[in-house]
Amino acid sequence: MSLSRRDFARKSAITGAGVALAGSVGALATAPGALAATDTGGADGEPARGHGHHGVGYGPLLPDPDGILALPAGFEYRVITYSGKTQLESGEFTPSNHDGTAAFDGPRGTTLLVNNHELAGARAQWPHPVPLTEGLVYDPAAAGGCTVVEVRRGGEVAEWVGIAGTATNCAGGSTPWGTWLTCEETEDKAGKNGFTKDHGYVFEVDPEDRRANRDPKPVKAFGRYAHEAVVIDPKRGHAFLTEDASGPNGLLYRWTPPEGFRHGRGELRTLADDAGVVQAFKCFDSGGKFVDDLSRATKTGTVYGVDWVTVPDRDAKQVSTRKQFGEGQITRARKLEGMWWGDGGAYIVSSYARAESPVQHDGQVWFYDPKRRTLTLKVLIGVNPDPSVDGAFDGPDNITVSPYGGLVIAEDGEGVQHLFGATESGRTYPIARNELNQGTAEEPEYSEFTGVTFSPDGRTLYANIQTPGIMLAITGPWKRQQR
Repeated sequence: MSLSRRDFARKSAITGAGVALAGSVGALATAPGALAATDTGGADGEPARGHGHHGVGYGPLLPDPDGILALPAGFEYRVITYSGKTQLESGEFTPSNHDGTAAFDGPRGTTLLVNNHELAGARAQWPHPVPLTEGLVYDPAAAGGCTVVEVRRGGEVAEWVGIAGTATNCAGGSTPWGTWLTCEETEDKAGKNGFTKDHGYVFEVDPEDRRANRDPKPVKAFGRYAHEAVVIDPKRGHAFLTEDASGPNGLLYRWTPPEGFRHGRGELRTLADDAGVVQAFKCFDSGGKFVDDLSRATKTGTVYGVDWVTVPDRDAKQVSTRKQFGEGQITRARKLEGMWWGDGGAYIVSSYARAESPVQHDGQVWFYDPKRRTLTLKVLIGVNPDPSVDGAFDGPDNITVSPYGGLVIAEDGEGVQHLFGATESGRTYPIARNELNQGTAEEPEYSEFTGVTFSPDGRTLYANIQTPGIMLAITGPWKRQQR
């Protein structure tokens, strides 16, 4: 049943301010450099400075003598995989360009991590592509895919290919039944870059059962576009998917399973290519006014009602899915990136907005409540005037819900790159800073963080430095964060 503009306006008028805090996590205000008040420009056109608040976080970040990761006192890290240095079970080097990651309980006390490798274009241009392991290849011309990393109790690490021959494996998402959905952030068809098959799909990877990954099959029912992330609603069975695209800006999609379908290991393989319904979101404010782009929201706590509009051609045979809609039919957003399911809904990132959007910002985090069918702005980051100066955050990307309260966010902005936390009330604090300078002393360059995820027991925070491709395990005196 759709939620009409009239219904949303009526419910908003009845419930008042309560609607603005839909979901169990309160409105997350901002990171340093963000604005929780009236607009994204700031009092003087500049974001706020400074890290955190008293009693929040773990203190200042200490420089790393090894030049990889600055952490608070009492914390330490360990390199798990390093592209071009560590090796797979088969003897090849770990592939490069680490991206989305999830952690699962493995057999005999191990932790299994599925790690995307965001490798775009022709395979020949990458020195460390995902190896074309027999039986696990979708398209032999593509360089991307996933590896599975096993971390054993004694600290030993093993790594093998989960899927190969896919392209631009960016984010993705874990499933309630213990598998990983890897997303291709591309619309390249067969013939481009030497590809032998169309790309722009979602694939399922089982971290525990290697046989289940043989003969990779795209989940075409989810649609073909520049996929970023996906989450599954464990109660209703819907899949929510983000699209990182511009010209025009991308969309948030929902896939509704066909009647009688039940999720589980291997079940997505059984779906027909046109199974279920793929729809794009359409938002409107409490007055019933259509919202054309999420950047219009300039206050945390902003709540939009959400309707869903069916995509005419989910496989985008002639026209990209986001271009199949006319003005006023759907809502758009720039760089819809990471997602994570938690608190009964989906946290959704819009990494930044510039001239291609109505209003500029350096990051938003939204919460979609499927029960209320509302989208609430939780985090809003104002445009950072000088990303080269440490102290402000910008460009949120991958995201996870923390077992210690609030969120942990991977930064993919300009200049300095962080992992940072945001508490339920909006206080923020640094967790790590990338110190691996890939530029020069005069013009430093730092790769983005990706793949932020906690181990199943909550003791270890895993994260990646995308380039050259390093998976890190961070441990220390984690604590419940104050609101």
